[in-house]
Amino acid sequence: MASTARTGLSITAPGRASGPAAKLLTLPWSVPLAQWPEDVLAALPRGISRHVVRFARLGDATVAVKETTEELAFREYHLLRALERKEVPSVEPVGVVTGRTDADGRPLPAILVTKHLRFSLPYRAVFSQRMRRPTLVRLMDALALLMVQLHLEGFFWGDVSLSNVLFRRDAGAFAAYLVDAETGELRERLSDGQRAHDLEVARTNVVGELMDLAAGDMADADVDPFETSEMLVEAYTRLWEELTADTEFTPDEAWRVEERIRRLNELGFDVEEYALRPVDDGARLVLQPKVVDPGHHHRRLMQLTGLDVQENQARRLLQDIESRRQAVYPDASESEAAHRWLVEIFEPLARQVPEDLRHKLEPAEVMHQVLEHRWYMAERQEREVHFWEAVEDYIDQVLRARRDEDAVVLHPTTTMLKAIPTPFASDDA
Repeated sequence: MASTARTGLSITAPGRASGPAAKLLTLPWSVPLAQWPEDVLAALPRGISRHVVRFARLGDATVAVKETTEELAFREYHLLRALERKEVPSVEPVGVVTGRTDADGRPLPAILVTKHLRFSLPYRAVFSQRMRRPTLVRLMDALALLMVQLHLEGFFWGDVSLSNVLFRRDAGAFAAYLVDAETGELRERLSDGQRAHDLEVARTNVVGELMDLAAGDMADADVDPFETSEMLVEAYTRLWEELTADTEFTPDEAWRVEERIRRLNELGFDVEEYALRPVDDGARLVLQPKVVDPGHHHRRLMQLTGLDVQENQARRLLQDIESRRQAVYPDASESEAAHRWLVEIFEPLARQVPEDLRHKLEPAEVMHQVLEHRWYMAERQEREVHFWEAVEDYIDQVLRARRDEDAVVLHPTTTMLKAIPTPFASDDA
């Protein structure tokens, strides 16, 4: 905690040696947030919210700054820190600022500061008139996965909605991140009733949010709010069942244990602990997953290369490493092939993207899209396309036309979005 005796200002922040928290004292805390000067604010659009929210620059970093009560600020800060320790996808808490007063000594609201989530998209930027149904399915799958991850950790959200989520591209899919934990509660374990309540709130809010977009002529006519909300419920139910349901088998079917674990790995989950119990006097066994941990491919890629990417991106990059290992490094071990791929392919690709285009997409997503682009080029031209030929063509023909995604829009209004060029004009996601 840092404090200033002159003003009574108090800043509570994680004990990290570096990062945005160390620079918080440079912001104009004696000024109401709605009146902060333009030279402090980041040039990012903002929209409707229950609170006054602004985006500010802290050196090379950008943070979201929200005015609220001291009690709510600390509550959400500690919840976000707990979710961060559990490695649940959520925004990173930077600090809480209290004891603010204006120039006349009048008290000002407390502030919650969170780190800007780079390359993120709000749902309103995704639901546009050019959106295709596969994109809709992927968004609901991403939100369902986030809800499952939170519920597995005992987090009761209380206000599940698209407005409280940001999406990042994840190798043709989306990864969802919790943005607002104000109404959440972290418990040892959630009951079925608590999960059902969160799911019903999600169903209701998704319908309302999509109807709002439809009223503003921002959603495709084929997007049915009620059907979409049911897609979310069904995706959640399927995934929860897959992760937690028991598997029954006979003693001579021990291979079913490995099959179940492999299937969960393919979904992106590790089984850290499971229970086996006999039933029917030992004639059958029941396998019950007890501790299921998301991030299987992410952890494997991190161990091999040190790259910190989304789960589906990790899955795609691991596939490319293995393909290159078989074709180019047949005698190399998995770790050796991963290192050569990193220094010969991934890092040179990241360097080849021109400086003025590096805010378009994060490097792992560029790598995924280059691999897709190469495949389509080869199919279209009916010949083998060299990787670096595909890289050059992708940068010139695809990446340059994209809108920058290294930005965040928190709860943008329909009017604002109509003035922003859609990022989905030429692709389905």
